[in-house]
Amino acid sequence: MATPLPVFEVYQEWQRQLERQPVRFFSREATPALREARAALARYVNVRPEELVFVHNATFGVNVVARSLDLQPGDEVLTSNHEYGACSNAWELACTKRGARYVRQPITLPVSDDAAILEEFWQGVTAQTRVIYLSHITSPTALTLPIAAICARARRAGILTVIDGAHAPGQIDLDLASLGADAYTGNLHKWLCAPKGAGFLWVQPHLQPRIEPLVTSWGFGPERGHFEENDFISALQWQGTDDLSAFLSVPAAIDFQAEHHWPAVRRHCHALLSASMARLAALTGMAAVYPAQSGYYHQMAIVPIPLQPDLAVLKERLYDEFAIEIPCINWQGRHFVRISVQGYNSEEDLRRLEEAIGALLGAAT
Repeated sequence: MATPLPVFEVYQEWQRQLERQPVRFFSREATPALREARAALARYVNVRPEELVFVHNATFGVNVVARSLDLQPGDEVLTSNHEYGACSNAWELACTKRGARYVRQPITLPVSDDAAILEEFWQGVTAQTRVIYLSHITSPTALTLPIAAICARARRAGILTVIDGAHAPGQIDLDLASLGADAYTGNLHKWLCAPKGAGFLWVQPHLQPRIEPLVTSWGFGPERGHFEENDFISALQWQGTDDLSAFLSVPAAIDFQAEHHWPAVRRHCHALLSASMARLAALTGMAAVYPAQSGYYHQMAIVPIPLQPDLAVLKERLYDEFAIEIPCINWQGRHFVRISVQGYNSEEDLRRLEEAIGALLGAAT
């Protein structure tokens, strides 16, 4: 998602402040500035500031947790068949190195209700399940999963929950205190419109002692010097000289959306998306994968299309011939386009997409 100009200007000013006096910035200014930015983010997601730390993106956050957990041979990490490939790679590597298993439990489409999703997913739980890893809003299918219900059942079963919220902040209201996960990582550069390279990792206090940084630097251990944060924040926040400007611009992104009445913007985007999905369904004759007005999609959704001889060619032609950049997805042997509607998109944009898809699908038949 694009960063609004006022937020981008704050981002650039932080970069200029860093470059004017780099030594002073890192030794005197960065720690209190990061503390203030974390406090703003903590209020936004309803947790305590000492429970979260900035990371560059959700994939980074998933890697931190996956590499930190002391999985044993025979242990299982349970996930779904809707997960983002890069993060599944992180879990596959962590499990392989420890002799554990990464288990993908199907959640079939179309979905009907939360209870059905929960029961189908829970069929993958065994006596060896130690961790449940799921996306809050999935990447390939844009499906909002009933994370609170899954986390509650996992907690009763003594299973850790790690949630990938790459597409959640800014697209849905996020109350981590009530969600019930043990660890949650999210992107702030997507739907919240912060600069690229802004994400976060939130970890419950009971789990924080088990979390290790991917890079060990001055913030780690008993001799962490002037870094005033707790061990969890210090170890992950201070991993060598880095440009912290994206992190420090997060409060500006939160303020921008508050000033522009973003809940209303989100509702408008959802309405545009719903109408476009209905028109595309009429065009293709293929039913939606979500129940109408169900809360299983928000500003992002997939629309089924007929099987294409080469899905990559469809994606290239949409861009080359119509200047439309959109994911074309092959999931479980079915083809979809994934539509995202942000505050800067219009009904005209969606009509152009529909016309382009109609033209290209007609040419392919």
